[in-house]
Amino acid sequence: MIAARTFRPLVALFAALVLALAACAQPAAEVKPLVVSAIPDQDPEKLQRLYGQVSAYLSAELGVPVEYRPVTDYAASVTGFRVGDLDLVWYGGLTGVQARLQVEGAQALAQRDIDERFTSVFIANTASGVASLNDIPGHTFTFGSESSTSAPDAAVFLQLAGIALDALKG
Repeated sequence: MIAARTFRPLVALFAALVLALAACAQPAAEVKPLVVSAIPDQDPEKLQRLYGQVSAYLSAELGVPVEYRPVTDYAASVTGFRVGDLDLVWYGGLTGVQARLQVEGAQALAQRDIDERFTSVFIANTASGVASLNDIPGHTFTFGSESSTSAPDAAVFLQLAGIALDALKG
């Protein structure tokens, strides 16, 4: 279960959004749900469970219907927000900036406490023989999603370590 203290700051911030949306609402019989989503940075089933709980919590606290709507990729989350299919989205750094640039008046409302301590890591299969950055050239290397905030980091750190990107397979 998600701790209520995790969402208290979010509820306060979302309340203003919900009140603004409520001012534009149709009659009670036709109230549209507040549609929330998140970048697909984890297993879809895990995201469904997590944001199902977030939706239920927000709905109970705010007194409005809240629906979680999954997206297929990072770009779809930004597009859905831009065209109005998504009302509230949990973004990473880059997609958050993209969304705010594309939707006038959009604002970042909250950040998880763990995000300020976020790190990126290189992971190698133990059978590959890669034990350090110097062992990477000649091996297949896969970068993360282009829309991930940390996607450019790997290339930058490899180049800073003197590894030419064209020396990598994949």
